[in-house]
Amino acid sequence: MFTKSVEFYDAIYEWKDYRAEAERLRTVIQTHARRPVETLLDVACGTGQHLVHLKPHFAVEGLDLNPEILATARRRHPDVVFHHADMVRFDLPRRFDVVTCLFASIAYAGTVAKLHEAVGSMRRHVRAGGLVIVEPFVRPEDFQPGRLGAIFVDRPDLKIARLHISAADRGLAVLPFHYLVATPSGVEHFVERHELALFSHDEYLAAFRAADLTVRYEHDGLMGRGLYIGLRGNEPAG
Repeated sequence: MFTKSVEFYDAIYEWKDYRAEAERLRTVIQTHARRPVETLLDVACGTGQHLVHLKPHFAVEGLDLNPEILATARRRHPDVVFHHADMVRFDLPRRFDVVTCLFASIAYAGTVAKLHEAVGSMRRHVRAGGLVIVEPFVRPEDFQPGRLGAIFVDRPDLKIARLHISAADRGLAVLPFHYLVATPSGVEHFVERHELALFSHDEYLAAFRAADLTVRYEHDGLMGRGLYIGLRGNEPAG
């Protein structure tokens, strides 16, 4: 994943309106939760940019697999607890009112079986009446192999061009990101290969239902990719 570019992660995604997305997320939570919401766990939290705007309203915690990204999140939020764990299978000593997994991070699960595991892990950490909220990646029918992608950063002391040509391979979107990074220290080029599962709408619904979550889908979501909202009932699954 973001093993080589972690130093530049926030600069690359500075176009993203985390504040507006957090406000939209709060509205979703208020609409669908069936319990008072005080605590929130953000799974695959990255550098904690959503948490900047969520922690004034909830007692938040974060979880991510990448230790370098977590180091950035901890510097940004010294008052927040962060967990180093895999979203597919994690076991924390407490439950939350809401568990989120945003910005298409769920697609890194890679397979339908691991999608089910990940949703099940999130569900186990939610209290009755609480929510599991997952923001998906693009669907198979919407993915465009051969599409050219580019992100540019233009700061006085940092220039970045991130370019890729998308490809599909056995149900995965393959995105070989080529970075050209210029700083006062010099210019470097490196490549990261990202593979994200192209889960279908029905596969997402099936994963939520298998975890005994009552699932609703909102088409627009936080940034136009949709949003799956799972309500945990009063009885344990299975």
